[in-house]
Amino acid sequence: MFEKLRIIFSIPELRKKVLLTIGLLAVYRIGFHIPLPMIATNLADSGGTASEFFEKITVFAASDLRQATIFGLGIMPYISASIIFQLLGSVYKPLEELKKEGEAGRKKLNEYTRYLTVAICLVQSYMYLKFMLMSGGSTGYGNINPNFLNADLTGLYFGWQMVAVLVMTSGTVFLMWLGEQIDEYGIGNGISLLIMAGILAQMPKALYELVRNMKTELTGLSRGQIGIETLVLLIVLFVGVVFGVVFITLGQRKIPTQSAKFTRGRRVYGGTRQFLPLRINQAGVMPIIFASSLLMIPGMLMGGLASMFASGGTMFNALNYMGLTLNDQASFVFNLLYVVLIFFFCYFWTAITFNPKEMSDNLRDSGTFIPGYRPGKRTTDYLEKVMVRITYVGAAFLSVVAIVPTIVYGSLGVPYSIAGFYGGTGLLIAVSVAFDLVQKIDSHLVMRNYRGLLEGAGGGVSPVV
Repeated sequence: MFEKLRIIFSIPELRKKVLLTIGLLAVYRIGFHIPLPMIATNLADSGGTASEFFEKITVFAASDLRQATIFGLGIMPYISASIIFQLLGSVYKPLEELKKEGEAGRKKLNEYTRYLTVAICLVQSYMYLKFMLMSGGSTGYGNINPNFLNADLTGLYFGWQMVAVLVMTSGTVFLMWLGEQIDEYGIGNGISLLIMAGILAQMPKALYELVRNMKTELTGLSRGQIGIETLVLLIVLFVGVVFGVVFITLGQRKIPTQSAKFTRGRRVYGGTRQFLPLRINQAGVMPIIFASSLLMIPGMLMGGLASMFASGGTMFNALNYMGLTLNDQASFVFNLLYVVLIFFFCYFWTAITFNPKEMSDNLRDSGTFIPGYRPGKRTTDYLEKVMVRITYVGAAFLSVVAIVPTIVYGSLGVPYSIAGFYGGTGLLIAVSVAFDLVQKIDSHLVMRNYRGLLEGAGGGVSPVV
């Protein structure tokens, strides 16, 4: 491994790309710690439901939403805009035609995505800042830094709020630009690398918290106490989960295909046997993101409705009980709804991104067919049947990975900042992006007749963001 790393940095072009990528990621991490000028505190100090809500969103936002910084929104608005256009591209005819125009259409879609990102940033930053300020007390000015305000508080409040909104919007646009620079001049997928850097940056803090709370004695796997046997169990579980994530991420269902023979002059071409690879986890990490985001709404909604009724009443008790149940990640109801939503979004996202009819038409146009199935409708039905089956396996895998952190958090009493590394969105993103990065480094090494980092690993994967 050290020899391969030496080879990477001995190639001038590859060394330049790697160092530039590291430098741009360092710029992102520096801006991550620059606070907004008007905010004096953050949600990490107050704790509670809001802090837990932002802690979950933080995993795929490439930022820490509990702290009001210039990169407070992270890259999530851009991801949201990309998802919106990807969904619209499947149901809205003009966008669907634009996607088929090649490079020109792709550039136009990217331009629309940037415009929508700015609009989302303006709305989200205003709502986020409003929430941060209102969390400081009943006056609504509890979190404003007094060094930037004079006695005329109401006169300057709106102006400083608009400045903070523009700063956070500019921060997200700058992160979007950083990702594009990594795509063009660095190595790897820029947006995915920003998200992975945000996830891995939380690991040292989680490890420190684990070591600080650990006891060097046997505790009998008692809930809330991290002893020697708990630490051993966590290590074994982490290795097993990572192994499973790698296995299912690289897993493919290879469908044999046969190209038709044709004669040109005196030579016969075609007739070769190949494989059509279908990923087991076709939906990637999107079902977990959608399911976890959607599950946050009912609990908060029930809590808000309960506050409208008198404490101790029947409606208050019922709504409060449902709100607590839906917010309790260790409850059976929460995990059951989580699994059901993951299965639903797996099939939903696969149906949007995978078009068996289009794939069947492409095979027919290229003179390729699946042995035993006629080109056309029969091939389409077969591909759809295979995708339904492997999607079930992929959804079951995502469900297991998604609930492992909640099981570790609920049964062992391990803090969620530590349990989050045992599955869920963060681990899937980190593993997939790491494989994509290694695959792109391999392409540079193979071009220069070096052995790749994934030599014998069975291939690579595409990025999940």
